[in-house]
Amino acid sequence: MAKESIDVVIEGGKATAAPPLGPALGPLKINIAQVVSDINEKTSALSGMQVPVKVTVDTDTKQVSISVGTPPASALIKQAAGIKKAASNPATDKVADLKIEQVMKVAKTKEDGLLGKTLKEKSKEIIGTCQSMGVYIEGKIAQEFLEDVNKGVYDKKFASGKTELTAEELKEIEEEQKRLAEELEAKRSEYEAKAKEIVSAMQGKDIKDIKEAMQEAELPGQIIEESLPKEEEKKPEEAEGEETPKEEETE
Repeated sequence: MAKESIDVVIEGGKATAAPPLGPALGPLKINIAQVVSDINEKTSALSGMQVPVKVTVDTDTKQVSISVGTPPASALIKQAAGIKKAASNPATDKVADLKIEQVMKVAKTKEDGLLGKTLKEKSKEIIGTCQSMGVYIEGKIAQEFLEDVNKGVYDKKFASGKTELTAEELKEIEEEQKRLAEELEAKRSEYEAKAKEIVSAMQGKDIKDIKEAMQEAELPGQIIEESLPKEEEKKPEEAEGEETPKEEETE
């Protein structure tokens, strides 16, 4: 029984018969429209993310099986938090605040790619990723929240396996997200003002020295790169007042 497999990456819920999927399936003489529909149904919950998909076809019976991989944990966290990017400086900036239910949902979605054996263990891996992204959990930095998890504070929730949120909880998350965005914008303005102050005070100094001063002030790397003065291109010296060498006279 011969089988052929095709691996593609598609946006969740948006597979089409266009390349790369359609042309790859065409020679196998199967119902491409049905395969596309099945893929979209299986990946609809991963909308907006790039999802690895494997389509395996039995070339004799034309039976099709579809295996859907999962995006990186960071992409799932961004989706759950409703953010486009992680904090540029996660040690000081917080860009989102998740509920424990959302962490558990990400862990369940990503469970095949995690090392933990239980939902609690798998969730702890997701909490670690939140730490590196500047994402709060239940109003706490990830490291503090992990301490509570290790103490058994959330054992009942892990045992229940509940991952869905009420309308009220979703509204709370939305309001908190708005507050964090405003806080982050205020911090950015503060960082930019400090960077501008350093650049002004060190006008004429070497770029390297200015960068070191900004790093000592603990400014985020992105702010530093955006604020550093650009090195001007050296202009050719003007020849004003210089005598142009005369060509040797020939006899």
